[in-house]
Amino acid sequence: MAVKRPWVLPNDVKSYTSHKEVSERSDEKLTFDIARAEMKIIHITNNKFAEYDEIPEPVRMAVILVAEAYAKNDIESAKKKIKSETFDDYSYTVEAGTISLDSLDLEELLADYIITDGIGKTVMRLRSL
Repeated sequence: MAVKRPWVLPNDVKSYTSHKEVSERSDEKLTFDIARAEMKIIHITNNKFAEYDEIPEPVRMAVILVAEAYAKNDIESAKKKIKSETFDDYSYTVEAGTISLDSLDLEELLADYIITDGIGKTVMRLRSL
């Protein structure tokens, strides 16, 4: 029996997050963030988890992390926090508050669930003569 989606609920993301804005986000928007996160996990693992009766805990954790990142980044993009300072002839600009998905270490968390078999695509490697 395949596990039904969504794999996590908005309350799971709200109880995990330490960001006040994410915990105050509406359930409808968090449901959308969770759906995007699940699709990201499916893409990373090349695994739809159809053969599982229950979603594995590391996968649930990854979905919560990615959903939180999507929610936080959406909130921050609405605020457009860009800080710019100039001192004499030196200036810098910093965009603060966004979460990079690369910083979440998803590959390590999902390593046991990544399917390396192809999905029907042909890969061609060419070399110069």
